[in-house]
Amino acid sequence: MTSEDFETRHVKDVVSFAKGKPPAEQPYFGKDAELYLTPEYLRGGAFSEPIKANKNAVRVSGGETIVLWDGSNAGEVFRARPGVLSSTMVHLKPENSFDDDYFFYAMKGWEGYLKGQTSGSGIPHVDKEVLGKLALLRYPINEQVKIAKILATVDQAIEQTEALIAKQQRIKTGLMQDLLTRGIDEHGQLRTEQTHAFKDSPLGRIPVEWGVQTLESVSEFVTSGSRGWAQYYTTEGALFLRIGNLTRKHINMRFDDVIRVSPPASSEGERTAVKKDDLLISITADLGVVAVIPDGFETAYVNQHIALTRLDRTQAYARFVGWFFNGQLGQAQFDKLNESGAKAGLNLPSIKNLHIPVPPLDEQVKIAQAIDAANEKTDEFHARLVKCQSLKRALMQDLLTGRKRVVDLLHAEVAA
Repeated sequence: MTSEDFETRHVKDVVSFAKGKPPAEQPYFGKDAELYLTPEYLRGGAFSEPIKANKNAVRVSGGETIVLWDGSNAGEVFRARPGVLSSTMVHLKPENSFDDDYFFYAMKGWEGYLKGQTSGSGIPHVDKEVLGKLALLRYPINEQVKIAKILATVDQAIEQTEALIAKQQRIKTGLMQDLLTRGIDEHGQLRTEQTHAFKDSPLGRIPVEWGVQTLESVSEFVTSGSRGWAQYYTTEGALFLRIGNLTRKHINMRFDDVIRVSPPASSEGERTAVKKDDLLISITADLGVVAVIPDGFETAYVNQHIALTRLDRTQAYARFVGWFFNGQLGQAQFDKLNESGAKAGLNLPSIKNLHIPVPPLDEQVKIAQAIDAANEKTDEFHARLVKCQSLKRALMQDLLTGRKRVVDLLHAEVAA
């Protein structure tokens, strides 16, 4: 086989299978305790519980390839950590002509297909025959290693970006909590009770310069959409805003699922049409999801599941109010309404009686701008993550199918 050649092999011809076994005792804290590899642990969302291993236990090393065999996510491919394999997982051990890292990525490339081909009328499980027929390209080892390194580099970029997103989200959450309870003084500094005067309020301790009002008292009106708009649906026309167009991540709109309407020329159409800086709040199902209509927004109307609030701009800055309801103190009010039996939905009187802090208007603007800046930074990291994920998908499609080769890179390394 030359460096330009590769061949197709099927999983059943190059892989040995070993299914995990239930532990003899769990949890177990004796001297011979071992880590139990579960899907949750391998996804990074849980600790590994120590066990006493069964005498037929399957032990794996870090970096090896395992597949979730049973359950709703059957077919998911994992890179192993050292430990004892759980009874719902299978270790795939390729023959020596496959690099372990390359083999993992080659199997990962089949993950979506494998998950879609599970069998079983009760608990889904991987179809071993389907798995065995999966085709893998066997390149020369040095080319396999190069492919794995390229994909691992992208994986590292993805992990680093995810860590940046998590860090920025923590920063944003802390910033919101500080700014929405303490604010910014005339010198641009965050207030503290050690340096500034505070007072008690229905929302807890707040600066003495702030007031607390009901949402209704700082609004021109509070209304909601009505039923029966399905008759106005069209392929073109104005946006029809639903709860799915709101998100808990921030107070901006989302448009991955839109409906268009040709609205009625009536008071109903006028009443439910949105304008710049209108505050939207979900009032059924997922209660208390908030958005603010931005500048330059196209013609749009709300459905019956959204409360539309038009604020008095002389008293309240929309993005400040939106961020407040998106934060801890605002969401706590919705949680309290849920606990009081309003889980099925909020009525307009409940919305009107929600409390908000009312700093001086210029301070509201400064607070909202600071939170907006933090949110934009988070969005930048999210965009970078999407780009990295898209690059990885493209590389896997090219490098694992033979569409593109890395032999030129290998030749360049030899020449160097």
